[in-house]
Amino acid sequence: MSNLEKEPLELLEEAGPRPAGRIELLEPRDVPLGGPRAMNVRRTLPQRSRSLIGAWCFVDHYGPDLVAERGGMVVPPHPHTGLQTVSWLFAGEIDHRDSVGSHALVRPGELNLMTAGSGIAHSEVSTDATTVLHGAQLWLALPDATRHTAPAFEHYAPPALDFDGATVRVFLGSLLGSTSPALAFSPIVGAQIDLPAFASVDLPVDAAFEHGVLLDTGSVAVDGEDVPLGHLAYRAPASSTLRLVAGPEGARLLLIGGTPFGESIIMWWNFIGRTHDEVVRFRTEWQADVVAGARDDGRFGVVAGYPGRPLPAPELPGVRLKPRG
Repeated sequence: MSNLEKEPLELLEEAGPRPAGRIELLEPRDVPLGGPRAMNVRRTLPQRSRSLIGAWCFVDHYGPDLVAERGGMVVPPHPHTGLQTVSWLFAGEIDHRDSVGSHALVRPGELNLMTAGSGIAHSEVSTDATTVLHGAQLWLALPDATRHTAPAFEHYAPPALDFDGATVRVFLGSLLGSTSPALAFSPIVGAQIDLPAFASVDLPVDAAFEHGVLLDTGSVAVDGEDVPLGHLAYRAPASSTLRLVAGPEGARLLLIGGTPFGESIIMWWNFIGRTHDEVVRFRTEWQADVVAGARDDGRFGVVAGYPGRPLPAPELPGVRLKPRG
């Protein structure tokens, strides 16, 4: 999924330790994905107060949306650099195409992981069979040492594990002795957790990780803090246990986490870079090679099989992209 904001936030995460403390609640903001019948997403990362949780740098949460009313997801070919995209659905189906030749369906409970590396383009369109669309799109920042890796695509359907009555699907990293085979470039975890009504679970986690818990449905308390629906509960590196207590409806959660990233990044539109000039170069190449010229031998390549035009980049701000705060 693209960041379709006309004036995307410029965010930079500075290296350095984060103090341990109580749960911090990150409130979502609504972002339309274009047009009068736009599909809306609820974005909890990035924010001005926090731009990463481990390597996780972007969380969009959407639905459940009736496709007949909202039009579904139609995101034309657009570029990425320096990151991985994680597509995870609860309902519906999305057709994924990218410039390394991948053509795959995103289905509920199955991971589609796209590594942008030095540069990739992709499109995402909900299928004609989809009546309800509900899921999340997340990004992972790549460390400086590997951010220019070759672009790639992976698919993985994680098994459902039982832990004290909770159902856990580990789609990235390791948790509860289950390890995803999908390639990760830093120590991370990503999992869906379904809790039955009034369940209380002490989840063993890596104490060196910072964690985020996104509440998708139901109600939950994380380490004793009630989490509003659609909010992302953040916890700095702390104990080796994360306490989850569901309410009377049960709860469905996404757990993300990782070691503090420890590097400074600039994220603008769909690009992650390290300097203003680098981001400007990415934008220039996308506009010249793909939007204007449709070249397949440039940085981003061409998405074969998509029937429309690629998405042009927004205008850069009138000031240099620089660290905040």
